[in-house]
Amino acid sequence: MKKILFPTDFSPAAQNAFVYALKLANAIRAEIITLHTYELPQLHMGGLPQTLKEVYDSIELENFEDFKDQIPILRDLAEKHHLGHIKISNILKHGDLIWTIKKVAKDENIDYIVMGTKGATGLKETFLGSNTGSVITDVDAFVFGVPENCEFTPIKNIVFTTRFREKDLEALKQVLKLAKAFDAKVHCLYIKTKKSDVKEVTVQDWKFLFKGEQVEFHTIESEQVKDSILNFVNSYQVDLLTMLNYKRGFFEELFKQSLTQKLAFHVQVPILAIHESKI
Repeated sequence: MKKILFPTDFSPAAQNAFVYALKLANAIRAEIITLHTYELPQLHMGGLPQTLKEVYDSIELENFEDFKDQIPILRDLAEKHHLGHIKISNILKHGDLIWTIKKVAKDENIDYIVMGTKGATGLKETFLGSNTGSVITDVDAFVFGVPENCEFTPIKNIVFTTRFREKDLEALKQVLKLAKAFDAKVHCLYIKTKKSDVKEVTVQDWKFLFKGEQVEFHTIESEQVKDSILNFVNSYQVDLLTMLNYKRGFFEELFKQSLTQKLAFHVQVPILAIHESKI
């Protein structure tokens, strides 16, 4: 059985992402492990080790009580969406969020990480800031980022952005495995700029390789890579945008307003970031 790790701060954005995680788990026959982390404050009370221990014990107890109170809420969400049969386990740990996610992902052999994101203005700091940016680049897993207003719909159209590199080829094969669980079509999208050096024979080789698969290839000539991707997402009723671990700055730019076209683009579909080590 596959495993989904769901780091949560129990915010509304996280609860929305939990529903997405539940429905994803149901589709791919996975279990969910929720993870809540907290950090102990740096206290300096020289000569009073017992007092320090009492303070830390009090903080840990408070976090445990909060965590314990939230678990029934998550279970109620599962029941509300008729997904009470999904296996859910819960982990509470103190320590650095990224380090803890990496450790749990490794120890539990996690296949996917699902994380909630906040609105367009806060997205850079929450999902694409230091925390999730580090998860995308450092954690050996597929990472879903789910916008807070995004509702799960059966995945029918997946966009995979590519520059026809060898590692992109392997990533596309992984995306196809996920697509088959939903009987979805994969739109392989290439934004061709003046600096592009992809040979037409390479494109044709890919088309031949995936002949018979639910893969459709699209080439758009444009110097505005990010805007073109977002335009495509809006035009093709895309349910999931997948990318091979681009630099964090690229993800940040995707979620900003388009300065070029002066359009208020906001990604309202989940992004799946694929770590290179997974291919």
